[in-house]
Amino acid sequence: MLAQTGRGRWYLRGVQTAVSVPGLILASAFIGFAGLAKESGLTLGQAVFMTGFVWALPAKVVLIGAILSGASLPAAALAVALSSIRLTPMVVALVPELKGPRTPKWVLYFLSHFVAVTSWVLAMERLSRIPREMRTTYYAGLGSTLLLVNVAVVACVFLLAENMSPLVSAALFLLTPMYFLTSLWGSARERAGHVAMVMGLVLGPVFHALWPGFDLLAAGLCGGLGAYAYHRLSRRRALS
Repeated sequence: MLAQTGRGRWYLRGVQTAVSVPGLILASAFIGFAGLAKESGLTLGQAVFMTGFVWALPAKVVLIGAILSGASLPAAALAVALSSIRLTPMVVALVPELKGPRTPKWVLYFLSHFVAVTSWVLAMERLSRIPREMRTTYYAGLGSTLLLVNVAVVACVFLLAENMSPLVSAALFLLTPMYFLTSLWGSARERAGHVAMVMGLVLGPVFHALWPGFDLLAAGLCGGLGAYAYHRLSRRRALS
């Protein structure tokens, strides 16, 4: 009974973490997404389903773009998969922090669904101060709250989107990438992370002009490789 009470307390702490400024910024971005989904011709059920099962906001935007362009189902699936590859390093970094000595694998697989930039940044900032046996419970509270709140936000705004200015929707939608950038910059543990972000910001417009459609992939690949080269060079200099 005590163990159950302790887990309930840590779950609620995860819920409290989700109810924060980053969580509010994410919710504001989903307001913009709801407006985009409405304007794109999606139904309420489709928008809510995408929010709950795709979850990562950029992947949903990519999916809507593929639908509007008339892309085939395999092409749309590939586009969404490519946009979600960026989450793989986050999962790889987060799972060892969550895993306890007796944590079932299915729990880790389930919690991986909640991994996105907001939940990842909030969790990585706080997990070191949480008992290891309670980390999965804490992250379940954090991730599930973010997801369920934004499912409700999308459902409510979708029904009220006709009264919202497109300019306001676009402005709210742009809050998320700004938050992502500032959060990732502040949470970067090594200078190589900053190098990757700067290279991505510089190379993104360049590749957009030279290779539209693959600009994000190319900028991310070059930025990541450049940051890795910088990291290796820095380590060699430190050892010499």
